[in-house]
Amino acid sequence: MDDEAVLVWLDTIIPYKTGEQLSELEKVIVQQVWLGRRYLEIADFYGCTEGHAKDVGSRLWKLLSKVMRQKITKSNCRRVLEKCFRKAGSISGLFDYQHSSSANGKFIVPDIDITREQNGLCLYEFKQEDINFIGRSDAIDRIHNLVNIGTKVIAIQGEGGLGKTTLAQQYLHSQGFDAVLELLMAHETQNITSAQRVVEEWLKYDLAQEPGLEFGVTLGRLKRQLQAKRIGILIDNLEPALDAKGRFVAPHRNYIELLRILTDARVKCTTLITSRDRLCEPELNVTHYRLPGLDEVTWLQYFSNRGMAIALPILQKMHHAYGGNAKAMGILCGSIQEDFDGDITAYWQENHADPLAVTDLKNLAASQFNRLQNLDSQAYRLLCRLGCYRYQDVPTVPTQGFLSLLWDVAPEQHRQIIASLKNRSLIEFSKGEYWLHPVIRAEAISRLRNGEDWEITNHKAAEFWTDSVQTIETFQDALQALEAYYHYIEINQFELAGKLIIKSRNNQWGQFLPLGSTLYRMGLIQPVLAAIIHIINHIDDDTKISELYNILGDLYWISGKIQPAIEYQENTISLARKALNSLSNQNNKQAFYYYRMLEVDSLLSIGLYKIDLWELSEAAQLFQQVISLAQNTAHHSWAEKAAVCLSLVNSYLEQYKSSRLLADECYKNITAQRIEKTGRFAYFMQILGQTYVNLKDFTKAKHMFSMALTFAEESHYTQVQAKSLNGLAEISRKNQDFESALKNHLAAIELLDKIGAKCDLAEAYFQLSLTYRSMGKEGESRVNVQKAVQIFDEIKAPKQVEKIGEQLSIKS
Repeated sequence: MDDEAVLVWLDTIIPYKTGEQLSELEKVIVQQVWLGRRYLEIADFYGCTEGHAKDVGSRLWKLLSKVMRQKITKSNCRRVLEKCFRKAGSISGLFDYQHSSSANGKFIVPDIDITREQNGLCLYEFKQEDINFIGRSDAIDRIHNLVNIGTKVIAIQGEGGLGKTTLAQQYLHSQGFDAVLELLMAHETQNITSAQRVVEEWLKYDLAQEPGLEFGVTLGRLKRQLQAKRIGILIDNLEPALDAKGRFVAPHRNYIELLRILTDARVKCTTLITSRDRLCEPELNVTHYRLPGLDEVTWLQYFSNRGMAIALPILQKMHHAYGGNAKAMGILCGSIQEDFDGDITAYWQENHADPLAVTDLKNLAASQFNRLQNLDSQAYRLLCRLGCYRYQDVPTVPTQGFLSLLWDVAPEQHRQIIASLKNRSLIEFSKGEYWLHPVIRAEAISRLRNGEDWEITNHKAAEFWTDSVQTIETFQDALQALEAYYHYIEINQFELAGKLIIKSRNNQWGQFLPLGSTLYRMGLIQPVLAAIIHIINHIDDDTKISELYNILGDLYWISGKIQPAIEYQENTISLARKALNSLSNQNNKQAFYYYRMLEVDSLLSIGLYKIDLWELSEAAQLFQQVISLAQNTAHHSWAEKAAVCLSLVNSYLEQYKSSRLLADECYKNITAQRIEKTGRFAYFMQILGQTYVNLKDFTKAKHMFSMALTFAEESHYTQVQAKSLNGLAEISRKNQDFESALKNHLAAIELLDKIGAKCDLAEAYFQLSLTYRSMGKEGESRVNVQKAVQIFDEIKAPKQVEKIGEQLSIKS
């Protein structure tokens, strides 16, 4: 496993487990530490200070420790990650490893030979083993370890279909016991055999002993046999004998006496119990083992052993959808072979939207819901309500999110109801976070939609997500805040969805911004754009519409659709001025502030759009208008931003004296007010940096770009991160440091391409072409010029194309 392979692997598992992505510097740190580099060397390689590299490294080790569930440091990084990769056995890791370890079309991973074929399908050959019992070596080891420390009774717990019985039988019949006694509980409580009858059968037919006339005597004889012989005992499917609280039902309390014998330290027997529900008899010393689903490689092996060619991404999605459930694996394999002639791709294309498409899977889920409904109606209602959560962008829900759906239950009963679901293996949980497997969720949401709680449940869930995020500081906060939108859409509450997008919160940049504005600054452009477009025509409130138009304008601008962006901002200005006119005779300071803010913000935005169209005179007029409206008023910060932008425009217009005066004043204000410490001015810091590049003051330019870059990396402000890198690259080019220039150009282009920021991407390609030209690489320069021109043509910016031609002719 090399450094490239580990980065690909981490890029797969970190977003899946945390919702975060590694920054460019974090990737560099992993790669360089993998190669044995020190922080000083890493800082020199990346182009930052050693202290900054150490700070980012410290956060990185904490993140990796969280994902890998063990402590990771700079010194043990390589060793631990290699171990985790091997142990995880994930298809994503296996697939990524293939690309870095190929040889003659053959890929070798321990225990697996992989031969690549056409159309993304592979045939896999595994080392031979029992094809009917695979993927449970860790579980066998876990049980064996418990037995070795003296555990007498182990309850293997999990939802239906996990393979609990198969595991227990395999273990007991492989340990060389003198005898293995089995008890299969009846599926219906009324058909359960009494404990007395069971013990009598064991003694008479398995141990060749006569039972006593009384149960106590019979148990005594069984105990003597268990002390004299090594015996394995399986009590299978215990849950029908348990009540809603996990205790034995009244007619079968005698099982407690049997288990007292089986847990006695003096007996030589090992007892395995399988159950969907947790056994909650406090006087019994029973150890519970929660059986996990089978891992991805086991699914791969199972399907491969049946001669099926595999498309790895599809098998991975199937595995995730069914939580590694063993029974689901068998049912799916049979259905694919019988109904789709072994074509796993065709099956998933037809059925991926419905995890319960196969009748047997539907019945498997329904049986668990029906049983819960009979035993615990309150827990059943909660389980159905939990289907409203998506478990996608935010894959887990905290305890309070579950409690918020128990609005009609007394608070003192809340924890007991959640415990009921946990004890029946119907919810997954870890460290106060909960989620449903997709199969369980599919059944839950189906029942919820058909019940009377659908609308109020989504309301309560939306309120929970909204209230759960007071300040947006991380990528996870942003996604969590947006979750409420999807609940409102489910119940066609478009006004509430719009209100959510414009709800302002403090963010990591020291700003108080609408949710939509904060989200697109963090790179979530397409989700917010799609969300607003979906609801905008269903909203009647002009106040909401004006602010949504303002956000839409910025989204279209970043996406390269500048003319629609301008139109949306002009609509915002029109609505704001209309409202301001109606307020002229009123003393409503709050409303006046709000609408004036929309007006100056939209004017400032159009000015920025005009820069990207290279309509510089119009941009200058707009910035001057913002300064006139906002300077020395409650909106003075907009005047400061406009002054920065006007300084940049003047530098492009070669009005260097006025540009320098404005730039130096802005630089002084930023440093004097310590704005650079908050990050809220990060976007305009990089604009000021570009101004100083044009003024050939590279020291101040680098200072501004570096500060903006630090904030951008720490707070996921992808656009600013990319534009700052591009500015630093331009400085490096002018200093003849082409290696650093290329590295930063390419990093910027990758980020901008990822978020779809077309205007900035076109400029980044143009700057890259200039660097290649300075290096004497005319071919590479032409290629990137063509890319820049193509994008500027797409966004209808002809003056940008003219500018490129003029600059290239001047430099020739």
